[in-house]
Amino acid sequence: MQPVVNSSTPKPGARRWGSLPARMRVLYITTRQRTGGWLAEALAADSASRVVLEEAIGFSAGAERLRDEVFDAVLISHEPGELDALALADAMRAGGSDEPVVILGAEPQADMMALCLEAKADGYLCVHDTTTRTLIWVVSRAIEHQRLQRDHQRLCQADQRRIDHERSEAEQQLAERRGLIAGFEATNESGEATEFPGELEGHYRELLQAYVVMGTGNLASEMQAFAQLLAGAKISAAQTLELHVRALEKLLAGLGNRSARHVMNRADQLALEVCMHLCEAYRATS
Repeated sequence: MQPVVNSSTPKPGARRWGSLPARMRVLYITTRQRTGGWLAEALAADSASRVVLEEAIGFSAGAERLRDEVFDAVLISHEPGELDALALADAMRAGGSDEPVVILGAEPQADMMALCLEAKADGYLCVHDTTTRTLIWVVSRAIEHQRLQRDHQRLCQADQRRIDHERSEAEQQLAERRGLIAGFEATNESGEATEFPGELEGHYRELLQAYVVMGTGNLASEMQAFAQLLAGAKISAAQTLELHVRALEKLLAGLGNRSARHVMNRADQLALEVCMHLCEAYRATS
């Protein structure tokens, strides 16, 4: 490996994406036949980034260091018959380690890159045709990529927690709405639950779905027409609320990862507006 010396000095301050970090702590896992003195000297000769290189001899020693300490990245020397870097990288990932891993070996990159990626390593470099600066950049990009993955995972987890919380809120609000109709639930004289015409339920579900997406501005005429249908079928306000809760339950059940809070807010607005139109329809016929 031929070091390329850069006279520029890294400036203090926060690291920008796509730039070299001022400092990297790297674990080099190797064998007793290929210790890391040559690598440490090459890295020290390049001032583009300060690389603190620490060494572990063999599979077990490397795994122990990774279990007990935190490193920005891991370099593994691939020595067939002595140290299988592919097996080690694969074992690290299976054990939950997510440190960036770059494998160094004597084989050409074209022969090893796919195998390294399949072992879930982040890259491979042939020591016979790689410069020190290239090594630093490859390790830096692997670190950057891993940080982006971690940030993405944290965002996904936070988003899932938000979705779960909103879904729990929606279930609680649905329970409250069921409670509202419990005392005067839509029943006929025989005490049986109200059976709505199938087309009425389907019509309201379509109206609810459209309202969730479009809001009130574009659906005033549709709500008024639906209220006329309710009035014509002699549906009371309490029965309308039951119809609403039924449709809302089905909508929430198929919601996936969409915002339950948004759906509940829009649904409440729709129920209120439909009931207002229903009152107007009954008043007009009285």
